[in-house]
Amino acid sequence: MRHLLEEFRLGRLDAQAAAHELGLGHSRFYELYGEHLAACAQGQGATWTPKPSGGAHHSRWPAPVEALLNKLLASKPPSNYSATASELHRRLQFKTDRASVRRWALAHNLAPDTRYKARPKPVKRWQVQALGALWQYDATPHPWLPQTEEKQALLDLLDDATRLNTGARLYPRETLLAHLDFLERSFRAHGLPLALYVDYHSFFYTHNPEAFTQLGQALHFYGVALRFAPTPQAKGKVERRHDYWQKRLPALLAADQIHHLGEANQLLAALTQHANEHEVHRELGMTPQAAVRQAQEEKRSVLRPVPACPWWPYVWSQQTRVRVDDQGRVAVNHQRLSIDAPPRSHVTRCQRYDGDLYFLRQAPDPKHLPVVLLHCPPF
Repeated sequence: MRHLLEEFRLGRLDAQAAAHELGLGHSRFYELYGEHLAACAQGQGATWTPKPSGGAHHSRWPAPVEALLNKLLASKPPSNYSATASELHRRLQFKTDRASVRRWALAHNLAPDTRYKARPKPVKRWQVQALGALWQYDATPHPWLPQTEEKQALLDLLDDATRLNTGARLYPRETLLAHLDFLERSFRAHGLPLALYVDYHSFFYTHNPEAFTQLGQALHFYGVALRFAPTPQAKGKVERRHDYWQKRLPALLAADQIHHLGEANQLLAALTQHANEHEVHRELGMTPQAAVRQAQEEKRSVLRPVPACPWWPYVWSQQTRVRVDDQGRVAVNHQRLSIDAPPRSHVTRCQRYDGDLYFLRQAPDPKHLPVVLLHCPPF
């Protein structure tokens, strides 16, 4: 949010685009902008955080009202808003107006389309100006290896401003451990962005806005936000990158007779580096690496270096809370090993993609240092 408000202040972004990216109305956007300017005037711009807006104060409508709304608005043909408001009053003595019914219908995806509307023209999503402000992230399953119908998962990261392909790697399947391993590799190679632009996959999204998925918690630990694309088309840049790889990678793997993921990833890394350094992007008119250099020269980079954090290897692991048995042991594969923890206490099990296994006294917490109770290296 601080980054977008600063972009608006410098004239690099108009109010409509900034408000859209933040999911705010114009009035709320200018309220926040005023608070931000006041904080900057006091020398606190770098640490400013917005005050809560107060949220919605309307109580939820009674269950019989919502049931009738669902019935009337989901029928074929649907009732219009005025008729629905009238029926709520007639049947349930619940007074409201058509505008309130419309807001409810839009919020619950029950808005009836009773009039002809021209198909909306495609809108090109606003592009960030700073390197590292937003990385588009997606996975695509495809039979990448030759002479097999089994699909492997390609994880792909693309910088929104420069089109730099900051990561591309093949995994047997799209799993939590694959995402954790891939993001750790990409962050070590390029630094930490401000945000990732993702879809509503269960790896990223939870229906509770106050909670994180385990992957979201790992990103939050190092200040990387998640932005959710409303449609696959909204992530057009990385979707086109998938098409780029599908047209090139399988043919090259077949030509070189590469049948294993290890060799395939070596080729993919070489192809990614070549594309970044030598292939001119048609929209930018330059190579992604040249766009990166230009952004750095113009002070348009917000990438942060990977911190020297003792929690780093454990944050990028699959974490499980496990119980120590009565003999002071924990399960490791098909055996039980003694651990330096009281019987019946709970410890945090951290499994990394390479098979490395750690048992910690507690889950990652920036206020404390990690205490390793047991380490089981991969076989």
